Amino acid sequence: MTNRQAAIKVIKQLRRSGFQALMAGGCVRDMLLGRRAKDYDVATDAQPKDVIRLFKRTLKVGAKFGVVIVLTDDRQVEVATFRTETGYADGRHPGSVEFSGAAEDASRRDFTINGIFYDPLQKGVIDYVDGQADIKARVVRTIGRPSERFGEDYLRMLRAVRFSTQLGFEIEPETWQAIRRNAPNIARISGERIAMELEGILAGPNRAAGASMLIASGLAETIFPALPHGQAQSAVGILKQLRKKVDFALALAGFFARAETDIAIQSCDILKLSRSQNKHIKFLLANRGRLLDERMSLAQLKKILAEPYFWDLYELQRAIQKAGSDGLKGVAPLMRLRRRIKALGDVELQPKSLLDGHDLIRLGAVPGPDLGQLAEEMYIAQLEGTLRTADQAGQWARRWLQKRRAVEE
Repeated sequence: MTNRQAAIKVIKQLRRSGFQALMAGGCVRDMLLGRRAKDYDVATDAQPKDVIRLFKRTLKVGAKFGVVIVLTDDRQVEVATFRTETGYADGRHPGSVEFSGAAEDASRRDFTINGIFYDPLQKGVIDYVDGQADIKARVVRTIGRPSERFGEDYLRMLRAVRFSTQLGFEIEPETWQAIRRNAPNIARISGERIAMELEGILAGPNRAAGASMLIASGLAETIFPALPHGQAQSAVGILKQLRKKVDFALALAGFFARAETDIAIQSCDILKLSRSQNKHIKFLLANRGRLLDERMSLAQLKKILAEPYFWDLYELQRAIQKAGSDGLKGVAPLMRLRRRIKALGDVELQPKSLLDGHDLIRLGAVPGPDLGQLAEEMYIAQLEGTLRTADQAGQWARRWLQKRRAVEE
């Protein structure tokens, strides 16, 4: 059963019980655009207690706001009661919720393109907010006064940029001006929620346009106050050069490609990223320019090639080079590096060391910093292909220890 079929099944059961039930929100917008929807939400005049009574398996995660998750087969369908919301004192949560009809429910939603209903049984569109006209005009417009809509939830400003970026729509002028006026208020939204919207903006193929809107609106300046405006502007060209599909960490590295690594990592703290994402971004930014070193030794090449984020680093550096003044000419060192990598074939990048610490101690090494240095230099010689067997490594280690003792004496 698909998500759409699951939603229709829920709608049919609500209808049989005498309630109105329609598809609502993004799934309707995507249907009208000929796009495949991921989730199919249901809006109804049935109250949460009715939904819970009608369906055997439900999750009451948002029942006080009129939202119940219905579990049907192996799918989850969000069922929301038609409602109005008032009293957004914190710029996020409504102070009160009252159940209402479909027209009133449409009027409290964020953008006209998301305020359309669809009846899958009668195959009819129900549009109280002229959302179809804005879809046809390819415009993102708030329902009602923009400042009021954004005042209810300031995250909607980022959502407007995300929809514009993902759909290729223009943001309607009054809506855009309201975003610019209210941009400082995005600081009142949690970093996790901001990160979710930024991922939708920067990880998609139209990320350069999205980044430009973040900068022009003042949202980027509020979210990342330590990032100089000029560096943010310069990064737009780099984002444009990245491949079509990238993950959030690579996209953020592209956004901070002109900034110092410490400033970038500090700026990303607000987003509450995972440890692996932070590690990913730090690796990419800390190693900028390294792949352009055509004198890189074989050992150095093998070491960095073995890093899990190597090809993202390659992609970031490629984008930086293409966005630079030399354009395609700037990519030449990377192309030579790629040929060098190809020539390595299926060579093992992280072979087991020919001798371990215990072996080196038996040869006379003393535990401590010198042992670590010996092990590191010996492993580099192994990666370079100078040492191929344990016997060779043992002889090399003895000579290293003899030289060290001679220096100390």
